[in-house]
Amino acid sequence: MFRTLLFIPGNNKKFLDKSKSLSPDIICYDLEDSVPVSEKEEARKMVLQTISNNPSTQIKDSNVNSIDKGPLIFVRINSFESGFYENDLKSIISRGLDGIVIPKVNTVVELHTIIKTIETIEKKINLDKLKIIPSIESSLGVVNSYHIASCDSRIIALVFGVFDYLYDMKLDYVEKDGLEYTYARSKIPVDARAAGISALDSIWQKVDDIDGLIKDATIAKRFGYAGKTIIHPKHIQPVHEVFVPSKNEIDWANKVIAIFQQVEQKGYKQGALKIEGKMIDAVHLKQAKWILDSLKKQ
Repeated sequence: MFRTLLFIPGNNKKFLDKSKSLSPDIICYDLEDSVPVSEKEEARKMVLQTISNNPSTQIKDSNVNSIDKGPLIFVRINSFESGFYENDLKSIISRGLDGIVIPKVNTVVELHTIIKTIETIEKKINLDKLKIIPSIESSLGVVNSYHIASCDSRIIALVFGVFDYLYDMKLDYVEKDGLEYTYARSKIPVDARAAGISALDSIWQKVDDIDGLIKDATIAKRFGYAGKTIIHPKHIQPVHEVFVPSKNEIDWANKVIAIFQQVEQKGYKQGALKIEGKMIDAVHLKQAKWILDSLKKQ
């Protein structure tokens, strides 16, 4: 259900401030690749301040009807292997944060270790469960991607990180046909779909090459991706136009909104509901509204 996930460097105040006016489906403040080791601590403080100053942070979690239509707010922490992830989580988990992108996930064991840390912090500050998006960026991660996608109900999507994958495979990036990463790129959305979630394709590096971006996004859609990760605001609209909601997504969105409206009419204030055997909550209502709103913009 997510067409765009925009990475914002966590150490760049100008970009952090500008992010409040942008409209990707997910804004992801980055503490990983875009932030040098020497700036990690300062970036954590800047990201936390940005999240705290977001208008949607003031909305009560239980008040579903007042949820802002703006982007979900995620943070990409550092990887399990980096040793930085625990300090990242302790520094940035707060009200206003919707979820965590976990980079370079290789195994379910790594993921469970990080989730346990998240759960401890949530309980300490009385916070609802955060959503998680693991990023698959290695040969081992690709082999294990279905198990990663299906190991926890918090997981809402997988991301394919092509450049770290190619580095792990000791392969060069060849833009011509993408043969070097075709297997991994095609396997991840299959595994994600089998686990009942979506997959987001890797970034397009050439910021000013919009035609190339559109071509790459169109290929990703044919592979079964629901959207792309992006690194520049000018990529938001072109990618949104490629990933037009399907009939199934539109039907799902209408059902979600209808069931929340029924609950509201009965005077209930229930945070989580069941539809077609699956639990849905506030984040799904946001997704449903975005899907129907996106149709109006086409």
